[in-house]
Amino acid sequence: MEEAKEKEKLTFVTRKSCFGLPTSCPNCLPVYLYLKFSQTPFDLEFNLTNPDSDQIPYVESGNYVAYNNEKGGVIRILIEDGFVDLDSQVRGIPEWISTKAMVDSWLADAIIYELWVGSDGSSAHKIYYSDLPWPLGKILYLKQVYGAKQILGITKDNAERREEEIYRNANDAFSALSTRLGEQAYFFDNRPTSVDAVFLGHALFTLYALPETSVLRSKLLEHDNLVKYTEKYKSELVDSSTSSSSGTQSQSDPSSSVPRRPSQWSSKPKSKPKREKTEEEKKFRRRAKYFLVTQLVAVLVFLSLLGGSDAAEVELDEDDVDYD
Repeated sequence: MEEAKEKEKLTFVTRKSCFGLPTSCPNCLPVYLYLKFSQTPFDLEFNLTNPDSDQIPYVESGNYVAYNNEKGGVIRILIEDGFVDLDSQVRGIPEWISTKAMVDSWLADAIIYELWVGSDGSSAHKIYYSDLPWPLGKILYLKQVYGAKQILGITKDNAERREEEIYRNANDAFSALSTRLGEQAYFFDNRPTSVDAVFLGHALFTLYALPETSVLRSKLLEHDNLVKYTEKYKSELVDSSTSSSSGTQSQSDPSSSVPRRPSQWSSKPKSKPKREKTEEEKKFRRRAKYFLVTQLVAVLVFLSLLGGSDAAEVELDEDDVDYD
């Protein structure tokens, strides 16, 4: 394992780029920023064939893979497996532990709520389903809405109360983080930790991916130091990666400068002959066809098991989502 770590560069597989971000997935951004903060060289690849997979993001290195849905997520796996640990000096600090728990729960819940429940779904469509046929994208979106409501414990009877709780917790989290940060460069020990990476991922997604009407966005904008912090590291860790050609970061995400190319998810840092590129396109099309068939079957099974009473939890208002 140690030898592999030294010889194999990490490959970070994520969802596509949009909204001016290297990846628009709220689960992927913290991992991307964690690798950036740690100055770990990595190649960036986009996976467009599995929009609702809970394995994404994941990190590869030779035969080693760390999936998002295993052992507490990619960052935790990278720490436990000895790839990169930004938390070694702060892990025993009680305030750091409580702050990390607050970011991982209250802010994460608010992102889930705004993305799947408290908005018109336009951001979710652009991130996950814009490459799919409309009917399939719509069905998968409704499936995710139902799952998000289950995760957040939202029912028809408690919907208003849970909305108030989610936004109140998010507002309290922003206030506590703003006080903790003050005028410092980082939240703890004058150095980046996973708290910085996770919060920055949430903040970038909130400011750039959510619509201007977002309640969560407006609450974050009330804290000037958090906004300045977000803009500072967006400039240093995100924008510089697409415009600079110096240092280890220049090779870490070469595909982010051309995020809209369909075959970019499987591209490599070095240029490939055109015949290999055509082969990749054929491979992508085969996988896409397989994905469409299997997802359609899965959705039909899901809807048949869901039943009339459970299906009522998903509001099918006429103005729910307009993808046109």
